[in-house]
Amino acid sequence: MLTMAIVFSFISVFILSLLLIVPAAEKRQVSKSLEYLAAYESMPVPVAEQTDGLEVPAAPFAERVTQPFFSWLINLAKKVTPVGMVNGIRQQLVLAGNPRELNVDKFLALKAIFSLATLIILILLALIPSVSRSRMITIGVFAIPAAFFLPDLWLRQVVEKRQKAMRLALPDTLDLLTISVEAGLGFDSALTKVIKNSRGPLAEEFSKMLSEMQVGMSRKDAFRNLTGRTTVEELRTFVTAMIQADVFGISISRVLRTQASEMRVKRTQKAEEIAQKAPVKIVFPLILCILPAIFVVILGPAAIRIYNALFPVLNR
Repeated sequence: MLTMAIVFSFISVFILSLLLIVPAAEKRQVSKSLEYLAAYESMPVPVAEQTDGLEVPAAPFAERVTQPFFSWLINLAKKVTPVGMVNGIRQQLVLAGNPRELNVDKFLALKAIFSLATLIILILLALIPSVSRSRMITIGVFAIPAAFFLPDLWLRQVVEKRQKAMRLALPDTLDLLTISVEAGLGFDSALTKVIKNSRGPLAEEFSKMLSEMQVGMSRKDAFRNLTGRTTVEELRTFVTAMIQADVFGISISRVLRTQASEMRVKRTQKAEEIAQKAPVKIVFPLILCILPAIFVVILGPAAIRIYNALFPVLNR
């Protein structure tokens, strides 16, 4: 057990070190590059290494060591991952808001790291004399694919949590947006006010949409890009209504008030639906866990008394 604990600790520290060293190395490299460019004109003699008269900045040691390893992991993960699944991962990362600044390559590297770590753990366990190797092989057949798809389960949970937070925050956000527009602000100014006074995934998505409009994108395209970054049906309905109001020249304040009212009604109906499902979900834990314990507590003493009363009679 002590050997297993040491092995697990070593592997965990190794994986965490890889995940922490690479971003830090990238940030250091960017900082050094910016400093190098800023001081380029004032440098009388090149400080970096020279090759045939050309300046070649020396890469950090961590990047020289980890970059080839991660490139190999990414290529390995891409070979065993279908193209359709890669596109699905890219879409899931967008829906999750790119947590921890993950992209497709980093996510595939993470999947490969989990698989390799599981393989190394199983190999080290198989080296223990008291452990059956055939059992480790059987476990590995199921554990390695499970470790490969474990990041997908985590990403799916992040997506569901983020979309749920957006769904819950939508009615209140629309109320604030409606009040701002009716107070005399334009839609863009009202959206800026809402973003400053709100927190959460929905405010982040509205901030992205506002940034797209500020760089010259039309409001219709910005709204459509917003629907591509979410699966919340209520938000899609709101976007459709806003696009139609923009096309047909309908008053935005009236559309916002109608949408806010509908969102509050839908949130109430959703809460009632969840409450109606609660008794059905309680049935199975009640039958499998609670009722057996109640039967043991209530009928147990009676069963013991009946047994003690009938046992002498049966032995006669």
